[in-house]
Amino acid sequence: MSKNNIVVPEAKEALERFKMEAANEVGVNLKQGYNGDLTSRQAGSVGGQMVNVICPVRHTEYTRAKWQNKEQLEKIVYTYALAV
Repeated sequence: MSKNNIVVPEAKEALERFKMEAANEVGVNLKQGYNGDLTSRQAGSVGGQMVNVICPVRHTEYTRAKWQNKEQLEKIVYTYALAV
């Protein structure tokens, strides 16, 4: 069994549309079928855009009193991604 087996055949067309939309967003011109003429940078930017849409990174910021000196405030930033 290969890793590239299609588990949900109906999803193949939706994934192709998603890939084309991601390519348009980053300015890469994809053709239907083989795109071997793309640079690694172009292909990676398409894949990276797809990941950013599926698993966006979120930032939460708040201010709290410092442990050593309760009169001073410090900014706390949490960065996280939710995996679906």
